[in-house]
Amino acid sequence: MPRKKYDTDFKTKVVLEILKEEKTLSQLASEYGVHVNQLRQWRDIALENWPRAFEPENKQLAKIRSEYEDKIQELYAEVGRLSTQLSWLEKKSRLAQSRGQAGSHRLPRT
Repeated sequence: MPRKKYDTDFKTKVVLEILKEEKTLSQLASEYGVHVNQLRQWRDIALENWPRAFEPENKQLAKIRSEYEDKIQELYAEVGRLSTQLSWLEKKSRLAQSRGQAGSHRLPRT
């Protein structure tokens, strides 16, 4: 038999019931059809993560944002470097073409 999956809204509702302490875990387990151990786990997770609910910005999100901004700066630097190389190559190509059109048969420098 496949494991039962519960959505976030359901878990939140049940955990709030647990925290009200109006009913025992056994009563809630019976009422919602969820094993007592699962209810304990949800309660523990909620209590463990409670302080993060009041942080102005999640630290994990801040780290991801910082890495993202660093990557953008790296990519802009790479675009600048490649643009410079392209301009240099286009200039050299034009010079080589103009020398070829002028009838110059010089060997390229090495």
